Amino acid sequence: MPGENLTRIEAQERRAVVETQSYEVVLDLTSGPEIFRSTTTVRFTATPGAATFIDLIARDVHSITLNGRDIDVAAFADSRIALDELASENVLVVDADCLYTNTGEGLHRFVDPVDDEVYLYSQFEVPDSRRMFAVFEQPDLKATFQFTVTAPEPWKVVSNSPTPEPKKHGDGRATWSFAPTPRISSYITALVAGPYEATFSELTSASGRVVPLGVYARKSLWQFLDADYVFEKTRQGFAYFEDKFKVPYPFEKYDQLFVPEFNAGAMENAGAVTFTETYVFRSKVTDAVKERRVVTILHELAHMWFGDLVTMKWWNDLWLNESFAEWASTIATAEATEWTEAWTTFNAMEKTWAYRQDQLPSTHPVVAQINDLEDVQVNFDGITYAKGGSVLKQLAAWVGIEQFFAGVSAYFQKHAWGNTELGDLLVELEATSGRELSVWSKKWLETAGVNTLTPAVDEASDGTISKFSIIQTAPADYPTIRPHRLGVGFYDLQGDQLVRVHRIELDVDGDRTDVAELVGVRRPDLILLNDEDLAYAKIRLDDRSLATAIAHLSKISDPLARSLVWGAAWDQTRDAESAASDYIDLVLGNIGAETESTTVRTTLGQLQLTANSYVAPGKRAQSRVRVADGLWALAQEATPGSDSQLQFVTAFASAASTPEQVETVRALRAGEIALDGLEIDADLSWALMVSLAAGGVVNAADIDEALAADNTAKGGEFAAQAKAALPDAAAKQAAWSSLVDRTDLPNTVVRSAAGGFTHPATVDLLEPFVPAYFDMLLPIWENRTYQIASYLIVGLYPAPLANVALRDATRTWLAENADAPAALRRLVAENLAGVERALSVQERDSQD
Repeated sequence: MPGENLTRIEAQERRAVVETQSYEVVLDLTSGPEIFRSTTTVRFTATPGAATFIDLIARDVHSITLNGRDIDVAAFADSRIALDELASENVLVVDADCLYTNTGEGLHRFVDPVDDEVYLYSQFEVPDSRRMFAVFEQPDLKATFQFTVTAPEPWKVVSNSPTPEPKKHGDGRATWSFAPTPRISSYITALVAGPYEATFSELTSASGRVVPLGVYARKSLWQFLDADYVFEKTRQGFAYFEDKFKVPYPFEKYDQLFVPEFNAGAMENAGAVTFTETYVFRSKVTDAVKERRVVTILHELAHMWFGDLVTMKWWNDLWLNESFAEWASTIATAEATEWTEAWTTFNAMEKTWAYRQDQLPSTHPVVAQINDLEDVQVNFDGITYAKGGSVLKQLAAWVGIEQFFAGVSAYFQKHAWGNTELGDLLVELEATSGRELSVWSKKWLETAGVNTLTPAVDEASDGTISKFSIIQTAPADYPTIRPHRLGVGFYDLQGDQLVRVHRIELDVDGDRTDVAELVGVRRPDLILLNDEDLAYAKIRLDDRSLATAIAHLSKISDPLARSLVWGAAWDQTRDAESAASDYIDLVLGNIGAETESTTVRTTLGQLQLTANSYVAPGKRAQSRVRVADGLWALAQEATPGSDSQLQFVTAFASAASTPEQVETVRALRAGEIALDGLEIDADLSWALMVSLAAGGVVNAADIDEALAADNTAKGGEFAAQAKAALPDAAAKQAAWSSLVDRTDLPNTVVRSAAGGFTHPATVDLLEPFVPAYFDMLLPIWENRTYQIASYLIVGLYPAPLANVALRDATRTWLAENADAPAALRRLVAENLAGVERALSVQERDSQD
């Protein structure tokens, strides 16, 4: 990524010189499959006589004019155009040819293999609006944006402002002239164009204004899109947020567009939100995915206030966008939709992500130190999203939810269309809550690390508690001891249920908190710290509670309490405090009765990681067999047509390792074995095909035949994964070369193929690629876009080896490349941390 970085200091210096007013961006999308014409007129004020630069990534620049003065196009270098002799009022015009991408960054171009139709969409966060037009690429230089777009006449063209009637040219082209946007940051501008299908509706905002709604998707997927449901969740979200925020929706319309080959879940472009096509269900999906779509819809809607109306000054306060959207979407999902157990999902998914991220060597405070754009690219992580959302949940509980919403409302009203920092929000929350928050902020937002809370219980001879304390510890590298608002729940076996019989809520602070209120209470079968999940902390179970959990976890009646116990057991396993083999017993013995789809999904992923990497090497083959057999048994026992049945079958296919297990997969796909209620639809058929490929019972020709029968974008991704999973050296080398030596594969195919390459069933073939992996790191980082580089650096790391040799090779690379870019070193260090943890857990497992 040569010459494409921007430091915070550079941004601050530029902001001190420049104030932007408006952009007029004229685009011609009819110039062929590689380039589009981009002409940008920027109006801005500046310190007279000063010099600065504007950002642009383009193939060619035809002309640059500043205040009527021609500037040599040689001023364009390293993604910047140097500008000098600025006036107090400036008009800059840049005429360039920009490149379409296939990486999901900038203006992405996709050709649908079903019908050869061309679809475009933009993705600009963090620094990629400069791939479509010349721009001061930093969030605190807000401006209005007026887009004029020439495109094929049959296309639909969507941007932040309402779509105007196009002017037809009579030659198959038309031009759409959009009205200017309000003052927004460049990274939330948008352009989506192509022969999308669409349907429209409207709602009445709290202000009384009618807000037009649109839902868009590709022609070949339109039949699978349940647009009415999307509109329903959108209306529920609008009503909830406008009621709680006391600020009406700030933009003219609200379009939601499902676009191909999208890297993330969605993007909060102002009034024109883009979503991954994963949320268009052509096959049966789990309830976990259905619920995730609702949370994502509400997450992006929350961003219209958090991030779009009010935006962080610089990326160190990215959490002001993402943590708030994460928290707001979860509470809205739980309180405004049918997904009332959204906080259980949050615990099972987001908090698991946060706890993992917070224990990596790259952990950072929620308010992160962001020195440059490369720093922020790797900071869209479990801290910025999930830990931040968790901390906000605790803050809302501490100050009071009504006071919290009142503070947020005041924040929006004071800073509408502006840029903010942490202190701007805290001032409003302090005013509405009456609490001093600077100490809280220092401990929770400005320091890193996760605390562990452990019960210390003394029992009297009559079975009552004689002393109860909560012990708080912190890792040595991040020794902050924090205040926590949390519940303590007591659970007893009553018949065939483990039910809560007592609960208290209290503030915990310091290394040890004595809880006199519990003295004299009969000791229960299970003591659960952080009951109802208010706090952000790892929890430990005492010996009796752990034994109860292993034997009776499935009998806990409350799904959130179950999720907390699942999480505690997992934390103790990955922290090498309990044996990995015991975790396998726990999961296989209890997961069949779990009712929450995301809990099942998360736990099954952890089960397979345990079998593949965490059990002692001498037990690994046996454990993998036991896990796959157990999953198949669970699939056969599951309620026909149930969510769990689908999850167990999919997990079994992924885990299959013996010839007998692979044969079961083959027979299931072929219809020779049938499970009542289970349809082998397109996506499940492909999941089974990937398993067969890794098991060595199909070849590339079989995969090509399957692709011919499903020649779709999704089919192409599955086919790439299956081919990369084939268990022979030639297939692995071919997959490696297609990813590392070639640059033509689109982003989602790269991601899928990397997943197939490291399939755990083919772990024995990964050892020869270890040297090649480290050899490719610097060239890949230097020559690919960030998104593709990260897919390769993380996806091709041979983590399933999980051995000392891989650990040592990774340490050697880090030691020998101390001057490598910090963001690259972070990705490699995170890979290393996973192997180091696996070795620690393996050592603990070998003791049993």
